[in-house]
Amino acid sequence: MSTRDAALKVSAEYFDKGGFQADLARLVAFPTESQEAHGAPHLMDYLTQAMIPMLTGMGFTTQLHENPAGAGPILTAERIEDPALPTVLSYGHGDVIRAQTDQWRAGLAPFELIEEGERLYGRGTADNKSQHLINLRAWAALIEANGRLGFNAKVLIEMGEESGSPGLKAFCEAQRALLAADVFIASDGPRLSPARPTIFTGSRGGVMFDLVVELREGAHHSGNFGGLLADPAIILAHALASITDRRGQIRVPEWRPDSLTPRIREVLAVLPPVEAGIPLDADWGEESLTPAERVFGWNSFAVLAMTSGVPAAPVNAIAGRARATCQLRHVVGTPVEDILPALRRHLDAEGFDRVKIVPANRGSFPATRLDPDHPWVRFTSRSLEQTTGLAPHLLPNLGGSLPNDCFADVLGLPTIWVPHSYAGCSQHAPDEHILKPLARQALLGMTGLFADIAAATDLPGKDA
Repeated sequence: MSTRDAALKVSAEYFDKGGFQADLARLVAFPTESQEAHGAPHLMDYLTQAMIPMLTGMGFTTQLHENPAGAGPILTAERIEDPALPTVLSYGHGDVIRAQTDQWRAGLAPFELIEEGERLYGRGTADNKSQHLINLRAWAALIEANGRLGFNAKVLIEMGEESGSPGLKAFCEAQRALLAADVFIASDGPRLSPARPTIFTGSRGGVMFDLVVELREGAHHSGNFGGLLADPAIILAHALASITDRRGQIRVPEWRPDSLTPRIREVLAVLPPVEAGIPLDADWGEESLTPAERVFGWNSFAVLAMTSGVPAAPVNAIAGRARATCQLRHVVGTPVEDILPALRRHLDAEGFDRVKIVPANRGSFPATRLDPDHPWVRFTSRSLEQTTGLAPHLLPNLGGSLPNDCFADVLGLPTIWVPHSYAGCSQHAPDEHILKPLARQALLGMTGLFADIAAATDLPGKDA
């Protein structure tokens, strides 16, 4: 039996005999809510009581690090078998979004793994505890089957991703030598289809900002001053309406990217229809683009919140102030440093010089994208197809945002993401879950991929 087949057998038995489910139950039981103060002590417990024992049992040396931003701790681990061998860096986050305990349906609880048919429910099952567990156990299967990995492995586990990964970029900048590798392979986010693997190689970026109109102190009676005092909410509404047309097509020229090349269109053209679990609006977004091109190859503008006056208790008065919190999701090819200056020029040209732009102090991510024809993309795709019998769906980037710039830009690595969840997993919502058939297929796929890396004699270099 080949090493590959032996490792696949180990992974299959681990899953089928309940090992995966038992391990995931232990991880889910840690209430690692990084957005809540009461979650803070559990962030360290997750690393010291779960991750470190698992990794040291696999022959890794581990280090705990304080977060440069004072947020959740960071764990690094490495198993260096031979400096001459290639090195794979992986990543996961052990923190979870708020539990929303009172919103889960009867019979479920966020920090208890509960099985119902093919679903395993619990906070963090999809995002991200099962995903890095799958990758770590794929490494463990290879070690058990062969006594070695056949390559060097490093992993970074952060505990603040759900709070925007504070400190992660600074940590990567300071620890370039510790995190040096030839390729980055990790898992987060959903597949396009539950039955078929997906590969994405980057993510859309996001820039958040407020648009504010402040005309005067306090509010003034709408009967006495209606028609005499400018209404900041109306000014703001018109300013917002100038940014896109009535179907959401962006009107700021610099916000329209130049990176939707014929090759990217070709990659996106073979993808299945976007599955959202809710009806999509066919008449929204860039009219000339397909749905896949709109979410994976283009920019989108959204108003996340708006206030003027006191919405919960309105009075007959013209408010003195109005505010909208906005976001631009952007792909590679959008000049990031010019996003807000371009908006300023646009608003001034449209006559909205009284609208202030206030940058947000969080919620901004750079866009990243690896060439879909990069040798590591082709290698990963071939391996996953060999194991699963299905050619993976390939995305040039995720529609959402991840801290991929830390690995792609700071560390200079080709970045390969192989997600192990699906769109209907209720990520960031009550009743979060994973699908057991998907998780099993993912475990086998990653085991085969790492076995192929160990066996390859012509792996692509990071600068290929």
